Amino acid sequence: MTSPSPICQQSAAVCVSVPAVHGRPAPAPAGPRTRLTTHQRNLSLDFRSMGIVLPPMSEVNVSATLHHRNRSLDSALQRIPEVDITPSPECEPPPPPLPLPNPSELGSDDSGINCGSDHTGSTHQSDESLDSDQLTIPEASESGPLTCSQSETSKGFLLRLFESKLFDMSMAITYLFNSKEPGVQSYIGNKLFSFSDSEVDFYLPQLVNMYIQMHDVAEVIHPYLVNRCRQSADFSLKCSWLLDAYSSDAALPSKKKSHGTKLKNLILSDELRPKEKETIRRTLGKLKELNGPPVSGNLPLPVPLSPTKKTHQRSRSDASVIKGHKCKNGSADSPRSYLGDLNSGRAFDSGCTCFDSCQGVVSDLMGKQIDCTCGAPRLAPELELIKCLISIGKVLGALETKEAKTTRLITELGTLNLNLPARVWLPLHNNQPHHVVRIPPQAAAVLNSKDKAPYIIYVEVVDVDDMETTPVVSRAVNSLRHTRSEENLMVHTESDELPSAVMPDSWSQEDDDISQQYLRLHKPVDRDTISQLSQESSDSREPPMFAAGDIRKRLSESFHDPRPFTHDPEDPSAAALKEPWEEKERRIRESSPYGYLATWRLMSVIVKCGDDLRQELLASQLLTMFQRIWEQERVPLWVQPYRILVLSCDSGLIEPIVNTVSLHQIKKHCQLSLGEYFNKEYGPTNSEEYLTAQKNFVESCAAYCLISYLVQVKDRHNGNILLDNEGHLIHIDFGFILSTSPRNLGFETSPFKLTPEFVEIMGGPGSDMFEYFKILILQGLVAARKHMDRILSLVEIMRSGSQLPCFKSGAATVQALKNRFHLNMTEEQLQLLVEYLVESSIHSLSTKLYDGFQYLTNGIL
Repeated sequence: MTSPSPICQQSAAVCVSVPAVHGRPAPAPAGPRTRLTTHQRNLSLDFRSMGIVLPPMSEVNVSATLHHRNRSLDSALQRIPEVDITPSPECEPPPPPLPLPNPSELGSDDSGINCGSDHTGSTHQSDESLDSDQLTIPEASESGPLTCSQSETSKGFLLRLFESKLFDMSMAITYLFNSKEPGVQSYIGNKLFSFSDSEVDFYLPQLVNMYIQMHDVAEVIHPYLVNRCRQSADFSLKCSWLLDAYSSDAALPSKKKSHGTKLKNLILSDELRPKEKETIRRTLGKLKELNGPPVSGNLPLPVPLSPTKKTHQRSRSDASVIKGHKCKNGSADSPRSYLGDLNSGRAFDSGCTCFDSCQGVVSDLMGKQIDCTCGAPRLAPELELIKCLISIGKVLGALETKEAKTTRLITELGTLNLNLPARVWLPLHNNQPHHVVRIPPQAAAVLNSKDKAPYIIYVEVVDVDDMETTPVVSRAVNSLRHTRSEENLMVHTESDELPSAVMPDSWSQEDDDISQQYLRLHKPVDRDTISQLSQESSDSREPPMFAAGDIRKRLSESFHDPRPFTHDPEDPSAAALKEPWEEKERRIRESSPYGYLATWRLMSVIVKCGDDLRQELLASQLLTMFQRIWEQERVPLWVQPYRILVLSCDSGLIEPIVNTVSLHQIKKHCQLSLGEYFNKEYGPTNSEEYLTAQKNFVESCAAYCLISYLVQVKDRHNGNILLDNEGHLIHIDFGFILSTSPRNLGFETSPFKLTPEFVEIMGGPGSDMFEYFKILILQGLVAARKHMDRILSLVEIMRSGSQLPCFKSGAATVQALKNRFHLNMTEEQLQLLVEYLVESSIHSLSTKLYDGFQYLTNGIL
């Protein structure tokens, strides 16, 4: 114990001459009041930090009562000037290094959910709890709670872990799920703000599932979810779709809405906008009510006030001319009545007038950002686009033949094109902001499926700086305007000089029909024939002129290409998927009225209705996690994860894998074995191209074999295994994983699918590449064991409260997955295990029987 300072002694002497409080004598202390002396020292330090000097006293009376001391402190505190007082640094721990957002900006009370029953929704209080003994793990708390001086030199082990560079989103999601300490949960809830958006987005399904199933976790992550929804419309929609999909498994006995449903309704109400924009919008709304309608259209008015009729006529949305629909007033509510009406040409028009006002045009010319302040809905257009795509899939599912489905698909997409371009995007491809400008109908195709009708579409987009603040591209006047003949260019040059009242301002149904007939007339029968040597001049009335070198090059490519995938009415997706992506992109761009734009790009997406893609989403996460682990451990295993977007419990979007063809299509269209196809595709077995493709095949086959064993992937017929143009083997369709199988028969008993055809491409049993194949499986298993917790946490969190078929075995599902990592085996024992797995898979009778079953029932070779 340190001796009290002179100032502390002087302050204590004041207590002698002050009478007892309330006339009651205080009990005399039995001994020296060391605690009082220490407390006086701290108070004196506080006074010194505030620049206050206590009056000097001659002696210290340690027998002074506690009430006397308080009276003396009261008299001293009256002398404190009214200044901004900061806490003493001696007793107050330093603030956390990471800046935390203001809770008032996070909108934690927007949904009516009490987001902090014990913490009143304050993020600062959750930080305070981290400095207490709540954050110390039991092993580190044996020495008792930390004091003020100890907190400066020693922090809890868990807190040091959370503040270290090793603490990533994977560890955060694990502690958030397993920890029941409010201080730990609050800290991780605040820590989410320090991670990048891409890191958190990967674990969004886990966060949403915990939000629905675990109320204590929902309280701490609610501010983060609300903040992200305010900042991004794309995140808002993805969060609402996941909330809707995973809430279907939450069996609630009461009729009261769950907090997950409340958050979903809050998001879809479009109330979660950026704070500053929302404040401006409300202020302008009040000014609009006070000022009333403008008296004259000639007076200069602020941008967000009601636009005049002249301003609305200057609207960039020229689709209003299609059916003669014209706004009789400039209110922002009238155009919104067209939302969802595909025949109006404005089905995806939110009715925003901020971009078409005078100030908006000037800001666009000056390169300034234009923020919407008119209150137009920002989620409704995108919701209508997704609704249209899903409804098309349901319509196709009711048809019987593939040819009828293809015809109907082209018709539906032609109607949808009447409403584009618009401020809509593909939520599956959110790495680069973009706007959808066109969906070419002839490029779409219906995929193979026995009961459902999934289809693939190719979408033309233009990259933008910001999806919400960048103006939409002007609509093309005519789909044939891009023709390159001199005569057509002269005609369109003259039409450009016509006044806007004479020149058509919209893409009519007649124009779309003409463009479809035009494309159908000039559609190449086979991309490998001479008739497709020059796509860029096929729409000209002049005879095409070709360079000799170009003809020689393309003739050589056509004779060398062994893949004559012609159009098959029963399998329309074969030719569409087989065409190289670069060639498809070039062909569509040359026939597009928006292909001249510098930021033009082509994207693709598969729309699937009637299937639950939540298992596919979990499998995609596992593939990505395995890929990250092997890259971190420098194991040359190759996998190709693909994005999955769950829209509901029975619909979603899938990212296609380009430049691929299924093994079934190779056998059906080429009528060759896999080894013969490799020889014709990549040349002789000793050529460099063949050896490179063989190496790619081995590294990818080993990766998917190991994943199939660990995750127990079933339904491995040749329609679900692809081969890309570089020789990689790719597995798709993970609808049966973990503890489920087709019809729950458990027919596929082999560890993974490894046919004699696969071994033949590797060079046969005993070859160097076959031994390399087994070494890769062993290295991949050893690396996966080191990071097993990262894989198990993904599965365990999604199992909580889930009714998915893959979790029908309950907790045994996670335990069986853990057992397949074989933690109790040495590397020598693992090597023997890999030998057994490979040999049993090659000679598996169930694999041959299942392929035969698929051929008899579904015609899959």
